Amino acid sequence: MRPIIGITTQPKCAVSSSGDIESHVIAHTYTDAVLRAGGNPVLLVPIPDPDVPDLLDRLDGIVLTGGGDIEAHRYGAETHETMRNTNFDRDQFEIAIAHEARARRMPMLAICRGMQLVNVAFGGTLIQDIPTEIGSLDHDEIGHAVWNGHQPVVLDPACRVAEAIGETALMVNSIHHQAVRDVAPGFRAVGTAGDGVIEAIEADDPEWPLLAVQWHPEYLSHRDDPNSHALFDALVASARHRESV
Repeated sequence: MRPIIGITTQPKCAVSSSGDIESHVIAHTYTDAVLRAGGNPVLLVPIPDPDVPDLLDRLDGIVLTGGGDIEAHRYGAETHETMRNTNFDRDQFEIAIAHEARARRMPMLAICRGMQLVNVAFGGTLIQDIPTEIGSLDHDEIGHAVWNGHQPVVLDPACRVAEAIGETALMVNSIHHQAVRDVAPGFRAVGTAGDGVIEAIEADDPEWPLLAVQWHPEYLSHRDDPNSHALFDALVASARHRESV
């Protein structure tokens, strides 16, 4: 039986028969990657915090997806002028998911904003704008660049991401202007770019199969990148194991 993998959505204006309408959407690259790895994807929309445990009762794993910025007040900062596409309901929902998933040690793949969200949910902070704070312009490549690895990342050989991929040095796509600043208590940085920007984190709890990366393996998976396939394979394998226990 295929494990059920919940994939968080993002709010976005979509074209409909009634005109433009606010919607909950996610790119097909996420669902395609989960299907290829052997999972059945279901899309998740924000629900009240008390209902999150019942939702996770029905899931075997979770993908926290990329998207807009996380509200600065959630990590004790003032809003930077470059902040974009924040959404209170999405932040609230995904923070509740992160806490419940950690308590259950539920398999999770946290991608880009998803990694930042996990960090914020457990007390970490963010760099609000890499170009103005660090001076690097290498992390916010968009357009055709999203489909190819263009930024080198080095991983801790002992981390879950390296174990899943089987590599410690890889080329990734980089599509973010924010990044982890202070790693949350109970977590550690396990991957960095050449300028020191954190590109992967993991929980200290060895029993929580969390894979958290700053790049976008769903795009690279669509181009048959084996390292990206491996991350989704590891998520689905953990979810299948959990389902069978």
